[in-house]
Amino acid sequence: MRSFSQYFNRALRVAVENRLTIGAYERVLWRQIKDGPKPEHIGVILDGNRRWASEHSLPIWVGHKTGADKVEELLDWCWKLGIKSVTLYVFSTENFQRSPSEVDKIMRIAEESFQKILTDERIHKNEVHVKVIGRTDQLPVKLRQLISKTEEATKNYRKFYLTFAIAYGGRAEIVDAVKKIVKEINAGDIPPEAINEEIIERHLYTSHLPKSDLDIIIRTSGEERLSNFLLWQSAYSELFFLDVYWPNFRRIDLWRAIRTYQSRERRYGR
Repeated sequence: MRSFSQYFNRALRVAVENRLTIGAYERVLWRQIKDGPKPEHIGVILDGNRRWASEHSLPIWVGHKTGADKVEELLDWCWKLGIKSVTLYVFSTENFQRSPSEVDKIMRIAEESFQKILTDERIHKNEVHVKVIGRTDQLPVKLRQLISKTEEATKNYRKFYLTFAIAYGGRAEIVDAVKKIVKEINAGDIPPEAINEEIIERHLYTSHLPKSDLDIIIRTSGEERLSNFLLWQSAYSELFFLDVYWPNFRRIDLWRAIRTYQSRERRYGR
């Protein structure tokens, strides 16, 4: 019978071999993508936190907290690649239908995250413009206050853009844009015949971005749908559905998506 130390040493050897294999694959991937065109705006649907927690026999909130921590890694990877805009689908309007205890925990994790962003030297060093889009009036008061402070502290930054979609729905965004346009028509500011795609885009939540259209959308957890995420902005996006839970998302997953993006010819109907 093998001793504990034998099992431990074998497990350690396998872990080291796996790390070496991944390291070699990363080097190959990097050589393939480093000189190619990089997406300017990517969106990520952060899916699979709850299933990840269940598979590890952990409370659901641990999955959400681990997922929030993973965001920090993703941002580092994107900034080092020079990806200007990252939009994260964090919490949809439909997610409010979850149990009150889970929603409350998610909101508390969001509060912790924005408190950290306020003093994160990486945000200020990289001049990251932070904004939250969605029907934020549905969020807890304390979270709204932290969001407001974060947006105010970063409003003049223009090097990178980090957008969180919280209490967000793509259809709701379009409805809200239409309401704003109708109000301006009634005020005589816009003639109805002048309405075009540019005017609609100017009234969307993402109007603050240098480029609102998404080049890439990544969704984790194996689900293959947009789930009401940036419906207008995703018209010509390249879609990548990964069979990995968000807390397990790796740098090679991002790089593989970029490699595929670089290999595709985007003709926009031409």
